[in-house]
Amino acid sequence: MTDSSAPPAPPDERLKDDTWWYGPVAMACFLVFWELSVMYGSIPELFLPRPSVVVVTLYDLFATRGLLYDLGITLYRIFGGFFLAAFIGIGLGLAMGMSKRVYAIADIFVAALYPVPKIALVPLLVIWLGTGNSFQIALSALGCIFPILVNTIIGVRQCDEGLILAARDLGASPLQIQRKVVLPAAIPAIFGGLRLALGISIILVVAAEMQTARYGLGAKLQMAGQVLETGQVFAILLLLAVLGIFLTKAQDRIGNLVNRWRAN
Repeated sequence: MTDSSAPPAPPDERLKDDTWWYGPVAMACFLVFWELSVMYGSIPELFLPRPSVVVVTLYDLFATRGLLYDLGITLYRIFGGFFLAAFIGIGLGLAMGMSKRVYAIADIFVAALYPVPKIALVPLLVIWLGTGNSFQIALSALGCIFPILVNTIIGVRQCDEGLILAARDLGASPLQIQRKVVLPAAIPAIFGGLRLALGISIILVVAAEMQTARYGLGAKLQMAGQVLETGQVFAILLLLAVLGIFLTKAQDRIGNLVNRWRAN
């Protein structure tokens, strides 16, 4: 029987984060410095618009220039390739990490394809798939799959062999071992790969849109640069930066939730 009068357990010091406000304050100081430097430094708006002007321009792009549609198209291409790569990369990584035969067969292909610059595949993918969404999703998937695959293999190989042997001795099937033992142990490495892959997907999709697409943030960015609309260029770059921050923090949050499940 527990003593109801006992004091509550002290919170885990690792859960405290007294520095969470450092980043936002540093960013605010940077933006203020930027605003004042352009305002009082006689810097032409053509070369470096003020942050306040960039925000107003971004609002105008959403309100009157259909930027929301371009954002939706870009996100569809990014996540289409990202989830496809995650499905293939995690599945193949688990198989390669647990089976020496699968690893021996697949490793030569990974070693051959991994160093190839994915943006160099654009001409070939355009020939095969055209310049539509299929091409953008395929390019995104090709860029994402290798970080996910390699990190998954590393995570699987870091799993304690004793846990696997104990599970086998208790009669667990290979599928149960993968799901109950190997996958939870590999979660931190897998999420590291997913975080890298999402950033790569954003870079590749935007770069490909600048070359081939009519719609999307990359296409909008390219058109703004061609007509020297510096405010629009900075507005779209600001949107990409905010998108990157949001997706990174969302991944961190999901990773923390999964780690709690893993710990339990």
